Amino acid sequence: MRRAGEPGPALQAGSPETTTHTERGRRLAELILAHSRRGGLRSGGRLPTERQLALELGVTRSSVRHALAILNAQGHISREVGRGTFLRDIPPDAADGGGPGLSWPPEPGDASTRGGTGDHAGTGDGAGTGDFAPADVMTIRRLLEPPAMTLVVAWAAAADLDEMDRCLAGGDKAESYEEFEIWDLALHRCIMAASHSPLLVALYGAIEAARHGQVWGDLKRRSASPARRADYQEDHRALVGALRARDAGRAMEAMRLHLARVSGHLNATDPAAGVTWK
Repeated sequence: MRRAGEPGPALQAGSPETTTHTERGRRLAELILAHSRRGGLRSGGRLPTERQLALELGVTRSSVRHALAILNAQGHISREVGRGTFLRDIPPDAADGGGPGLSWPPEPGDASTRGGTGDHAGTGDGAGTGDFAPADVMTIRRLLEPPAMTLVVAWAAAADLDEMDRCLAGGDKAESYEEFEIWDLALHRCIMAASHSPLLVALYGAIEAARHGQVWGDLKRRSASPARRADYQEDHRALVGALRARDAGRAMEAMRLHLARVSGHLNATDPAAGVTWK
């Protein structure tokens, strides 16, 4: 018989889906959505407390808190101080509890694609996604993301820009390294999704999967600091401001400078960041 707080069967160590902290959080987020649907919860309904979810799912409260932060960043729930946590929507995969995972990336402002399971979902389940050196990832990001800002400027809808602001606000309120990383990923994801280019979103899905790798996660954590987090947020605000102004040149430069800053922090801290060409 499982004791309270002991990991449930779906989250036991050694499970292929839960080999990293990020993967465990994402898997638990999926389980929380499935659990909510099985309990009859619908959009606008209030989720159980962190304590209740921890007891019902057999995990720790800190694990539940991390999973809820993921769901909040993805737009599936809203957390209101003094009131509780409320469901915004449930992806189709979570409705029956048996899908391959949450949608990565979702399309901001387009409910029909939230939680979808297209070929470019970017769930991080692809083979070898943890094998890419962080500097390799950053090299490709610097080739892809700055030029993509021209598409975002041309095609971003008001709902896309509002989603960027929501992710910025989430990053401002983040209380831990893990929570800030969730909002950082969500912001970059929704920026690329705002291009409304399926191919670009598919390409970025592969990059995001690499960012979920163990090597990237360990190195990023070692390079993190409150001061650097504040710098990243300033970069993010400058970028979103340029996108709102529909200034493609300024947006490209803001993204270029931001990625150069991140790359410099990673490369300066650990030889594991070195590029590995295969």
